[in-house]
Amino acid sequence: MSEPRIGALRVLLPFGPVELRWAEWGPADGAPVVCVHGLTRTGRDFDILARELAEDGRRVICPDIPGRGLSSWLPDGNLYAVPTYLAVLRPLLQELGSYDWVGTSMGGLIGLGVASVPGNGLRRMVLNDVGAAIPAAALAGIGAYLGSEPEFADVSAVEAHLRAIHAGFGALSPAEWRHLAETSARATPNGRLVLHYDPAIATPMRGAPLADVALWPLWDRLNLPVLLLRGAESLLLTAETAERMAARPGVTLLTVPGCGHAPALMDPAQTGAIRGFLRG
Repeated sequence: MSEPRIGALRVLLPFGPVELRWAEWGPADGAPVVCVHGLTRTGRDFDILARELAEDGRRVICPDIPGRGLSSWLPDGNLYAVPTYLAVLRPLLQELGSYDWVGTSMGGLIGLGVASVPGNGLRRMVLNDVGAAIPAAALAGIGAYLGSEPEFADVSAVEAHLRAIHAGFGALSPAEWRHLAETSARATPNGRLVLHYDPAIATPMRGAPLADVALWPLWDRLNLPVLLLRGAESLLLTAETAERMAARPGVTLLTVPGCGHAPALMDPAQTGAIRGFLRG
């Protein structure tokens, strides 16, 4: 598997500097695609999709959202929220000008936030198993594993953990699960492995009782072509919400069999659908 270029940008925010890092694929002068990962994941989740989009001549940028992967951790867990992520990403997005967006789960929510900013530069958007309404029960399921801080003896143990908590990704190959494990872990000083995120990202979910989330006002202001992917067994993006979103002109709904939350975007049918949509 080829390796991406690693980009970096230092962003000064009111609470201090933040180092944003990303994996980048394809020609530097290609039309940009920004791919943003889920809550506990990293930009390397998109390696397969990014390499395929790069074959189409696209410049594919896959950030590690602060608190994950190679990007810096924030000084206060309460800062792990969409407004902070928008502020960190803003200089990069302004530099890109016009771009497409692929967002999985949290990455889709960040995309909806970007779309609410005037002059945002968005052209087309792929929302992967996230939408304008999120049931509290689905958030509780995520919070159940987010609150733990496991340590692992080796990458095989990391892989077994990911297979259990991310079964919704679908039927991945052994090589794909191993890739996710290798890019999801970091070594501790005692030689153990932990997941590649700041445990404090759980802080906002612990601060108040979980409730249903309704983002219909953001969705109603979104005025661009959208490809909406839904895992057929997803509890986070319900069939009812997806169908309501797809009733609007310019929205294409693709239900992915054999997946829950969220399709891993590694299967050729999934990557092919995204490639075709972004060529439009």
